Amino acid sequence: MAILKVLELMASSPKNWEDAAQQAVNEASKSLKNIRSLYVKDHSVVVKHNKIVEYRIIAKLSFELEHPVQAKSKK
Repeated sequence: MAILKVLELMASSPKNWEDAAQQAVNEASKSLKNIRSLYVKDHSVVVKHNKIVEYRIIAKLSFELEHPVQAKSKK
């Protein structure tokens, strides 16, 4: 049986919301394994001089916890 943990993350990008979501996954994958999904909970932008300069998201990232037996057998 899989057990999933959910973390709430904030991420941003100067390009678009999709890139902000990808940045969240990229950074999370540096320290987490078995990422399953990313749910974008909220999004916003930063505006300067009437131009959008940054896209921001708040997202919930889920990942599967490793079972202790699985972790030992992978070594």
